[in-house]
Amino acid sequence: MSEGAAGSKEYLIEAALKRDRALVLAGLVLAVSLSWLYLVLASRDMYGPMDGLSAWMMTAAWDPEYSVLIFAMWVVMMIGMMLPSAAPAILLYSRILRSSPGASAPAARTYAFMGGYLLAWTGFSLMATLLQGLLAETLLLSPMMVSAHSWLSAALLMVAAIYQLTPLKQTCLSSCRAPADFLTRNWRPGLGGAVRLGVHHGLYCVGCCWALMLLLFAGGVMSLLWIGAITTYVLAEKLLPYGVQGSRWAGAFLMLVAIYLGCISAS
Repeated sequence: MSEGAAGSKEYLIEAALKRDRALVLAGLVLAVSLSWLYLVLASRDMYGPMDGLSAWMMTAAWDPEYSVLIFAMWVVMMIGMMLPSAAPAILLYSRILRSSPGASAPAARTYAFMGGYLLAWTGFSLMATLLQGLLAETLLLSPMMVSAHSWLSAALLMVAAIYQLTPLKQTCLSSCRAPADFLTRNWRPGLGGAVRLGVHHGLYCVGCCWALMLLLFAGGVMSLLWIGAITTYVLAEKLLPYGVQGSRWAGAFLMLVAIYLGCISAS
């Protein structure tokens, strides 16, 4: 092969890699942006006129249509809250595929990995929908989708606090904080392998954050303040240098708040 032909081939490969990288980044940004756009507009409407995106939420009947809409709301919420913290693993997976000789369809496989990750959180969304329905039917959750009793809020905070201190939490958090190690240990080839790998990573993240997500029932499922606070904390826990120690400090803090609320509800 002539020097010119080799240079042309290298240029084409580099252009393809840049295109794949742009496609992955665009997909991530678009998914997170659309999710947060919905959350912001729906939250503002719910705590405002309630004649827009949140109008359908104000009903006492948990019929199949309403249940599906609540489930869809949770799915969108999990995309907006959890996909940002998964971005390092997704981008690293894409980079590994792009740099691997002979790797086919790196963009499609990266999207499959992302889809598998979100599939795990879709499963959590189903469980959250069922729990919300139970809490609403037993009048433990107000029509504004927030705990109707301080003792319930205290219980949710205590569950999250205790879980923050468990070995399972630390194991899942360590895996989420080390995507390179996770991908090395669990790599699977092909498009189906990308989906399974994404589900595997997503299950670690569900194991890390499920109790924190239940705090939405304490502060308001559609409260933009609580959604933003939990999202910010999850990002810090997974990405900042002292995230592991911080998770224990957060557990101790949540426990103190839970005890305080418990004392208020008992008085």
